[in-house]
Amino acid sequence: MTLALSPNDRAALIARHKDAIDGSLKTKLITIAVIGGLVGLFLYGLTTLETSLWKIIAGFSNLGSFVVLMLPPDPGSLARAIIFVKALFETIAIAFLGTILAAILAFPLGFLAAKNVVANRIVHFFARRSLDTVRGVDALIWALIWVNVVGLGPFAGMLAIMTSDLGAFGKLFSEAIESADRKPVDGVASVGGGKLHEIRFGLIPQVLPVIASQVLYYIESNTRSSTIIGIVGAGGIGLYLAETIRTLEWQQVSFLILLVLAAVTAIDFLSNRLRFAIIGKRAI
Repeated sequence: MTLALSPNDRAALIARHKDAIDGSLKTKLITIAVIGGLVGLFLYGLTTLETSLWKIIAGFSNLGSFVVLMLPPDPGSLARAIIFVKALFETIAIAFLGTILAAILAFPLGFLAAKNVVANRIVHFFARRSLDTVRGVDALIWALIWVNVVGLGPFAGMLAIMTSDLGAFGKLFSEAIESADRKPVDGVASVGGGKLHEIRFGLIPQVLPVIASQVLYYIESNTRSSTIIGIVGAGGIGLYLAETIRTLEWQQVSFLILLVLAAVTAIDFLSNRLRFAIIGKRAI
């Protein structure tokens, strides 16, 4: 049921909230400046990157030539196919272990960086900035760093994924904790629960499904990322992908790409089922 306002009441309501309805001049100027800045940045990018429609058209014809060279996908031999499949499972292991370790380490850091858990501004500031620093370095750069620290191989790849995701998980977990409902926490406190009880029984049950969903998504995403970091010597199928591209073995390249796509599809299917099982809904 809706209540109809008389013309006088409507006019009075508009007059009382005229600034909110019309918007202040400062807000309008800021909006115009932001839009103008984004448009200017877009145009600057077009000129700086030497974007050309003709290059794009010519690139599509070249892409068609590469597609023809990639067909049919062929590993070359059965022994070679077995090596590629083993490398694929190594890539999946890198993604899985790196993501899980990052989530385990980021879980307490997320509470430390959440304002509704740690009220101390100094602690909160240093926790957030530390996570920003770690997150600001790409996984590929972390892979180069860890390769020089622990040597070539999948162990360096796992450490790279773990380090890269640590900052991202810390930020996501802290935001999930900050957006949690305060009522369950107040309920625990009202019956005499301490700070740890508030976190254990008031916050964790709320944020755990969200955190689990984020971790499952990152396992899928990191399967692709692990392919890239393998190119710099961090183990996995990426090493063979770089090798076959360098030697122009395009049929083997397409076979490797199909393996990665199949793995990502399977992981996406399983993670979708697990995510809906955790949140208590049926997967579509």
